Amino acid sequence: MADTHYTLDDLVYLMQRLRDPVDGCPWDQKQTYATIVPSTIEEAYEVADAIERGDLDHLQEELGDLLFQVIFYSQFGAEEQRFDFYSVVDTLVAKLVRRHPHVFPKNDLLQRFGDQPTDEAAIKQRWEDIKQEEREAKGARGTLDDVPLNLPALTRAAKLQKRAARTGFDWKDVRGPIAKVREELAEVEEALESGDMDAVEGEVGDLLFAVTNISRTLKQDPEGSLRRANHKFERRFRFIEDNAPKPMDDMTLDEMDALWDKAKEQGL
Repeated sequence: MADTHYTLDDLVYLMQRLRDPVDGCPWDQKQTYATIVPSTIEEAYEVADAIERGDLDHLQEELGDLLFQVIFYSQFGAEEQRFDFYSVVDTLVAKLVRRHPHVFPKNDLLQRFGDQPTDEAAIKQRWEDIKQEEREAKGARGTLDDVPLNLPALTRAAKLQKRAARTGFDWKDVRGPIAKVREELAEVEEALESGDMDAVEGEVGDLLFAVTNISRTLKQDPEGSLRRANHKFERRFRFIEDNAPKPMDDMTLDEMDALWDKAKEQGL
């Protein structure tokens, strides 16, 4: 018997069956756009986690879980006669063709752009120009109008900064945001001395925003940088737990710091 593989059509059919109001799965039947958003976010992070850990053996499975979220939303759209999976694909392909005139110069949608750029900087600028045109077609006029509110805060901060920078509202180099971090840290200390905890929260937020600007200016992903810092903290803290000569509740901070330093020496 020849090997067979399930296809996208099989996945679409499976989703239809799961949502069947008579014979479907009770859990799937009661889901809505809003109820599966947390799962969508979780699945996206699990894809990122597998990549960051180098766990490529499980990446295929994680990508499948993320794809299932797209199929789920598409089924909701089909049931409401708004869109289906195939129209999602059609819209995506049309958009990507439109945004890559340097690859698809003969596409009718792209003729208004004239000669197409060939160097990377010009290609990137053309990409941004096309995206801006698409945003304006959707009714977005301001530079920051359509930055999603529910992005992770660090990611949204970087996106806001990047958008603003396109208008020329940006530092000349990384020394600008570094100086801003020092300024904001001093303001945190001043707020702490005042005892106004609402002001402290605001100043800490400004400090985090300034730190994000350092990452953005260096063309780094602040969310990824913080995830790596989290992993590093976990490794070193577990080293303390594994090598503690007595219960950690009975250890002094100096004793724990000594083990932390050992973890650093071992490259953890």
